[in-house]
Amino acid sequence: MNNLPDQPPLARPLAGVELGGTKCICTLATAPDTILDQRTIPTTRPEETLPAILAILREWDNQGGFSALGLASFGPVDINPVSPGYGHVLATPKPGWPDADIVGTLAGGFDVPARFDTDVNGAALAEMLWGSGRGLRDFAYVTVGTGVGVGLIVHGAPTRGIGHSEVGHIRVPRLAGDSFVSTCPYHPDCVEGLAAGPALAARLTGRSLADVGPDDPVWLPVIDALAGMAHALVCSTGPLRIAMGGGVLVGQPHLLPRINAALLESLNGYMVLPDSVPYIVKPELGGQAGPLGAIALAAIALKGALI
Repeated sequence: MNNLPDQPPLARPLAGVELGGTKCICTLATAPDTILDQRTIPTTRPEETLPAILAILREWDNQGGFSALGLASFGPVDINPVSPGYGHVLATPKPGWPDADIVGTLAGGFDVPARFDTDVNGAALAEMLWGSGRGLRDFAYVTVGTGVGVGLIVHGAPTRGIGHSEVGHIRVPRLAGDSFVSTCPYHPDCVEGLAAGPALAARLTGRSLADVGPDDPVWLPVIDALAGMAHALVCSTGPLRIAMGGGVLVGQPHLLPRINAALLESLNGYMVLPDSVPYIVKPELGGQAGPLGAIALAAIALKGALI
């Protein structure tokens, strides 16, 4: 069993903000299936986006308040509570966002417990509370979209150390013959640079995704990179299940079975996976995994769970 609270309280609502690369979703809920209000703010520059989010939170506060606040942000971010930069965005390529103070701006004006983490860690915790990771303490949530993010939960808590998980930037062996120029500005052969949405778009060389069938060779290096990342997760932290979703996988039902098969071939019998088949699954919460991740963080803050 995991050490997370069973569910949000059913009296005063919880407030959560998922800050994503293109949009931010503000959610007010008393339970995962009882969303009282949900609003979307475009992610532009922090001086525009953060005040717009704060205005929504103040409106909710004036209309009866909320009992806790969860903030789940795109990374990299400083998640060390004793660091001078805690709650700030770190070295992101998004213009204007490096050193943006998320926690100070959004949580400082409310006298409620608050919890801050990455968007993918929040989504992983939500899936563990209400979705594909229920009952597990070791779990990974992967989203493959504009980037590759991994929420990595080990023994019931998000990994910490020098920072949060950045498994999307691990370097993996390339598929034989793949000379594609990585779209990651930092690494020539990381998973994100080889398999995220921008990489797929570049690999399509102007073709529309609607015209690309399951048997198109463009999928082979994407499958290989994601299976290589899963191999690294299995051999390092050993999650009992991996949930994998995001824009690249949406509408492509052939991908998960092929990634599972490639993972098994890569492991070659050396590591024994859990009996549950398949090992890599679709997130049960779908597009609400991120927004509910912020609500999960609020629930954890309210319960005072040690994670």
